[in-house]
Amino acid sequence: MAERLQKVLAAAGVGSRRVCDELISQGRVTVDGEVAIPGTRVDPQTAVIHVDGTRIPTRSEHVVLALHKPRGMASAMSDPRGRPCVGDLVADRDERVFHVGRLDVDTEGLLLLTNDGELANRIAHPSHGVAKTYVATVEGRVDPGLRARLRRPVDLEDGPVTVDHTRIVDTSDSRSVVEVTLHEGRNRIVRRLFDSLGHPVQRLVRTQVGPIKLAGLKAGHLREVTGTELQRLYTEVGL
Repeated sequence: MAERLQKVLAAAGVGSRRVCDELISQGRVTVDGEVAIPGTRVDPQTAVIHVDGTRIPTRSEHVVLALHKPRGMASAMSDPRGRPCVGDLVADRDERVFHVGRLDVDTEGLLLLTNDGELANRIAHPSHGVAKTYVATVEGRVDPGLRARLRRPVDLEDGPVTVDHTRIVDTSDSRSVVEVTLHEGRNRIVRRLFDSLGHPVQRLVRTQVGPIKLAGLKAGHLREVTGTELQRLYTEVGL
């Protein structure tokens, strides 16, 4: 059912109806690629709305969840082997959500879940350039030359991998902590990357997917992604 655009924007958290009226009057709002005018009515379930180029999600049935997957939990909605899985943590929700990509059983950290299939496809597909950041605890001392090495593609058995950003957090004779950001989604890509460099991973945590951060979320807990954070996610994938 069509509703006044300023009402839809206000319900999405953009601002009061008066503020939303002003945004429309200033030509800062588009609907389905066209600049909106005062009095515009839209169907919030189908309209693609942007304010200053930022997507404003309005479909009330869509949900995005950020989960801190614990180590030892399978990235699956159910597990035939009876292992703990992420589906256990959302079994009581009304929405039927699914995980976006995977983290292997031994990797912990941020995993997104949603019931928006197009959003999930765009986050997972490398062509949309959604960066993922990991903090890896690896064996041995990492020397400063590692950063220079990772500025170039590293050849693996299934093709080269390119790292966008590297930061050495800590290093000692026995272990080092390294943060890496990349757009890859291949199976166990970070572990295989460090194996190839002679620094096997002891612990791996994914801390960020696009604009969504793990931050202080405790292992086994989840939160709903809303507001500006959700808008930035949709905008980053081009929706």
